[in-house]
Amino acid sequence: MTTKTSTDSTLEMRKIDMLYRRDVIESRVQELGEQISKDYAETRPVLVGALKGCFVFMADLARAITIPLELEFISAASYRNGAQQDDTIAVGPAPMLPIKGRDILLVEGVVDSGRTAEAIVSRLKIDEPNSVEVVTLLHKTQSSNLSFPLKYVGFEIEDLFVVGYGLDYSQLYRNLNFIGHVSEFEK
Repeated sequence: MTTKTSTDSTLEMRKIDMLYRRDVIESRVQELGEQISKDYAETRPVLVGALKGCFVFMADLARAITIPLELEFISAASYRNGAQQDDTIAVGPAPMLPIKGRDILLVEGVVDSGRTAEAIVSRLKIDEPNSVEVVTLLHKTQSSNLSFPLKYVGFEIEDLFVVGYGLDYSQLYRNLNFIGHVSEFEK
């Protein structure tokens, strides 16, 4: 299914090919929430969302988790100029919530190269949490070069430029209720 979308008449239309419909995403997020609830039943984890791409996923995931939890956010950016990754990762200040001795779940919308996830995990470990694991909705396995395994993965995808469900192209398309890819940016 192909969807064309634009927020106003001055924006260039982008061809977006659907990868995952809303109902498929909702079902997978529910499964992840159930697994996390089981795995952390004896603790009160802190979900730390990597802004901005995580915000829709994290909201749905938090509602799918049935145990007490706390929420925090951290900013990080590697795509500041459209569809090409920058050489540097900009990681914002540490979470305000104390995380020393806590179990942390870093929530990502998408892990591609893994550089952003690694930078955030390194930053979080400075505050001496009990554990830090990553939960991501999407994992681009072909381009990933992580030094640690991802504990929770919603979907493994090819190396596609994806938008929707919180993910963007130049801050646009985050509001789409599905995940699609913009084929004109493919390698």
